[in-house]
Parts: sequence; structure tokens; C-alpha cells
Amino acid sequence: MFASGGVSGPLGRALLLVGIVGAVFGAFAAITSTRSNDLKVARLIPRFALLAFAAAVGAFATMEYAMITRDFSLAYVQKVGSTATPPLYNFAAVWSALEGSILLWVLVLSGYSLAVVFWLRRRMDEALSRWAVAVMFIVEVFFFLLSFGPANPFASGAEGVVEGIGPNPLLQNHVLVMFHPPLLYLGYVGMTVPFAFAIAALITGRLGEGWLLATRRWTLFAWGFLTVGIVLGGWWSYEVLGWSGVWAWDPVENASLLPWITATAYIHSVLVQERRGMLRVWNLSLLVATFSLTILGTFLTRSGVLNSVHAFSESSIGPWLLTFFALVVVISIVLIGWRGDRLRSPGSIDSPFSREGAFLANNVLFSLFAFVVLLGTVFPLIVEALQNRKIVVGAPFFDRMTMPVGIALLTIMAIAPVLPWRKASGELLRDRLFWPAWCAIATLFVCVIIGATGLVPLLAFGLGGFASGSAFRQVILATRRQGLRGLVGRTNGGMIVHVGVILISVSLAASNSYTHSQELNLVAGTAVQFGGHSFELVKFVERVDSRSISVAALVEVDGGRAYAPAITKFTNLGINVGTPSVKTGLFEDLYLTLEPPVLKDSAKARIKVFIKPLVLWLWIGGGLMAIGTLLAAFPGRRRRPTAATSALLPDHHDHDQSEVVGA
Repeated sequence: MFASGGVSGPLGRALLLVGIVGAVFGAFAAITSTRSNDLKVARLIPRFALLAFAAAVGAFATMEYAMITRDFSLAYVQKVGSTATPPLYNFAAVWSALEGSILLWVLVLSGYSLAVVFWLRRRMDEALSRWAVAVMFIVEVFFFLLSFGPANPFASGAEGVVEGIGPNPLLQNHVLVMFHPPLLYLGYVGMTVPFAFAIAALITGRLGEGWLLATRRWTLFAWGFLTVGIVLGGWWSYEVLGWSGVWAWDPVENASLLPWITATAYIHSVLVQERRGMLRVWNLSLLVATFSLTILGTFLTRSGVLNSVHAFSESSIGPWLLTFFALVVVISIVLIGWRGDRLRSPGSIDSPFSREGAFLANNVLFSLFAFVVLLGTVFPLIVEALQNRKIVVGAPFFDRMTMPVGIALLTIMAIAPVLPWRKASGELLRDRLFWPAWCAIATLFVCVIIGATGLVPLLAFGLGGFASGSAFRQVILATRRQGLRGLVGRTNGGMIVHVGVILISVSLAASNSYTHSQELNLVAGTAVQFGGHSFELVKFVERVDSRSISVAALVEVDGGRAYAPAITKFTNLGINVGTPSVKTGLFEDLYLTLEPPVLKDSAKARIKVFIKPLVLWLWIGGGLMAIGTLLAAFPGRRRRPTAATSALLPDHHDHDQSEVVGA
């Protein structure tokens, strides 16, 4: 067994070394074959990609086996492993701390690299393809080196250790720890693919729209994974942390949100480039920003420079990540400056009342959004570096600064789908905005009737109705023309995504504006009324195992099912962790937490109750965004572009002209 023989450490390090060799030789083969046009060398690229991926899979499997068999010869297993940890959470413990999370990154990245290589295997004679693969390999080398060096999960631990403390208690009480981090990584790491093609296009000078079309689905799927990962993270926060919210503007939350914002801006503005050949520099910059922000986010969350409920402890990985981030930014800027003349757009925006004008406004707002979030996240670091004092930028700053941007984005979301390319007449706008406007009016009327108050939430509800009407108008027209096929394609799938975003926006506006709470002193056998609901303490239930002592208060809600908010003491860590209990409803959630001290023999309990409206619709909105992303990835109805700029990968002899295809 690995546990007794201590084989996992040497085996894991050997596999990481094999992965480094595979990635280095893959990059070398891609670059040298491009410079010499040696196709024999190019044909070796898939083998090196497969070698690196096999090594990454082997290393990750070795780490999992070491965790499952409790191989305490490894320092990492000593840190996050424990014989008392349940199997599910023991499996997820591999990515619960710094070293394992980087190993997961290596696994996902090598998988993406292999997939891209085999996707391009019939086009390896093209310089752009080989340079894109080379960039993927170079990024892969960096993360393999991180895992082999400063973030080595296979380092030997102290001798004689036969038990560990296990993962963070917050990572041992909800099944979402199995899905939230891997999906985030699939999104994070997936952004390497369009970035690699962007750098390849800059290096080769093949700056038409072909590479955009080639990477469209890769970008959409990466964005979709990142979206679902963020939503599941909010769900985990809501179900586990006990503060009744889904988003706290935590630095680690912000680190995942930032590349999502820039990627969302890119997904919109790239349509303008494909259709009109415009915004080339802007789109390249957004891809560079998105990939760079994944590296910066990794630095912020894994270097120990910021305090967070999610963040890992201080480590030596920070300088590596910061150096790589700086190199990516500098090299990208140099390449964009070098190709400046070729990046000039052949056209211009004819009118602000056009699809192009709306997308440009959308990009400005997303950029402002990203700047505000980035500033609030890194400002404490700047103050600490300059003044040697610690400050905290809290939720009030982010709420105040992002709320106007969010309202403006909802407005653009309502108007953009009805706008034509180039220019819209007043008559056309009146015709296309008629039903969306009535949807907004009807929404506001219903909200006022049921008692909704407050300028900001009413504005969000009205704009949500406006934007929903605009999205459904597009979907209805498409399905009338094409049947169910009208639901697929980037435009129509995008409308489903829009509906999901609207549901999330309305849900957040309602839950943030109309949540009310009360701490109730419950006595067994006596019902207490709050918010139109009754709450009655039934009894306490105690559960004891080898790792923890949990006390739950069974609270009967509205004379029906009993819910069980609890406090768990993890005996090996000496930490108390509260676990909320949630009654989910179509229109409101009842969120219960057990407040200390717990006197289980007294038949009394302090229960804090939050009544939160429309939370369920947040998760429904996230599901619709995932479905819409899948629908958008399928090809819709082909149409000729308005300008001859959309093209497949250019051939070897013509860097500027290529075959015109559907946008």
C-alpha cells in the first residue's frame, strides 16, 4: 500500500517531472516546426500533449489515492487528511488547500491542451494552430513547475504522523464542495484557449476574424462553466456560512467574478468584430485581461496576501504568480502595439442607436464594473504597501458603486436585442419596443399592487420586465420562423441566458431589499409568531462521532415539517461551526440559524429567522444561464455578414483576405 510504503510521494513527483518534459517538448516541437515548417516534428505534438495529460492524470490519481489510503508520509495529507473525514469530503480534500488546488489546475489545463491539440490535428500545418498550441504548452509548463516546486503536494511530511486535522470544517458539510471548485477551474482554465489563439494571431499576423470563429465554442463553454461555478459558490455560501446571503464581495469571490465580467464583455463585443470587423484591439485586450485576471485571482487567493473565508494560507507561490502575470501583460501589450497597423478597423459605428453602439456601451459599462471590483479588491493591498496599515473595503462600497452600473446594464440588455446593425429608425424602435415596454409597465403595476416599495428595487423589477419582454420577443419570433430550432444559435441561446441574468438580478434586488429577520427565544411546546409564520421548538438532537459533536434544534415551521439548524464542534480542531436550515419556497425562503450558547437540557433555544423573498429564482436563473449557454454553442441559422470580414483560418499565402462565411 502507498500508505505503508510511502511510494506516493516519489511517484507523484516523478509524474510531475514527466508532465514538465511532455509540455516542454510539446512547446519546443510546436515552435520549431513553425519556424522550420517541418511537418514531421509537428506530427509529434499530439504525442507530447497526451504524455503531459497522462502524467497529470497519474499525479492527480496518486494524490487521491494517498488521501483515500491516508498516506500520512505526505505533508499535504497531514494538513488536510484525517481518518475521521467522511469519504466524500476526503475525496474533495485533494483540492481543498493550496497544493492540491494547483494540481487540479494542472489536470484541467493539460486536459484542455490535449483537447485543443486533437481538435487541430488536421490543421497542424497552419502556423496559427501551432503557435496557439505552443502558448497552451508554455502555460502548462508554468503550472507544472508550480506544482513540482513551490506548491508541491508530494512533499514529505514529518515522520511518525498517523493522523491529520482534516479539511476546513466549512468544506465538510455540503456536497457542493464536490462541484463548485472543479467547475470554477473548468471556467478559469478554459479561458487559456481563446487567449492562446489571440497571442498566436498576433504572432503570425493573421488578424482576420477566422480565429474568433474557431474559438467561439471554447469561449462559450469556459464562460458557462465559470458562470455555473460562481452560482454554485453563491449557493454554497447561502447553505453553509449561516449569514443568509449569497454574495459578500469577499476577495476570493471577486477574484472569480473579475474574469467573468471581462469574458462577458468579450462575448458581446466579439459579435461586432465578426459582423463588422470592428473592435479588434478591444477584443484582444479583453481576452488578455480575462486570462491575466485568472492569474491575478490565483495570486490573490493562493499567496496569502488577502484575508478571506476561502483564501489559502500564506505561501511562497505569490512571487511566481505575480511574475507570470507581469510577463503575460507586458508581452501581450508589446504584441498588440507591434501589430497596431493591422488591427485598424475597416469600419466605424454609424449610429449609437444600433447593435454596434449598444455593444460598445455594454463594454464600457462592463469595464467600469470590472474596474470598481478590482479597485475595491486590491485597494487594501495598496494601502498596506504604502502606509503599512490594514484596511477593509466592505460590501457597502461595492453595493454603492456597482448598483448604478447594474441598472445601466439591465437597460442595455432590454434595448440591444431589438436594435438592428448599423442604424435604427425611430419608427422601427417604436415598433420593436412596444411589447417590451408594456411588459415593464405590467411588471411595475403588479409589484406596486403586492406592496413593493423603494426606488432601486422597483427600478430593477421594471427593467427586468422590460428586458424579459425584449428577450422573449426575440425567442418567439425565432421559434415562429424555425420551430424549436429557433431556440439554438448564439443569438437565441443568448436570450435564454439574458432571462437567467434577469431572474438573478430581480432575485438579488428582492432578497437584498425586503429581507427581514428576528431572533426568537423558543421554548419547547410553545409556538412563536413572526412574519406570518409560526415556529415551535420540538427538541434537541445530539450526534457524536469521532470527529465532531453536533447539536441540532428541531424547529417545527407552520405546524408542518421540522427543520434542524445546528452547531457542530469539531473536536480535533476545537472549532464551532454553525449550519443553517432552510425552508425553500417559490416566493420566499425561511432561513434558520441556531445561536449560541446552546443549552440542550433546558428546552430553550435562540433561533434567528430570516425571511428572504425570491431566493429560489436565483438558482433557477443560474440554471437558465447554463441551458442558454449550451443552446448558444449550437450553430443557428447562417446568415451573410454585412461586411466581408468573417472568415475561417486564413491560408498560408494571404494574411489579409480569406473566404467569406456566415457570421
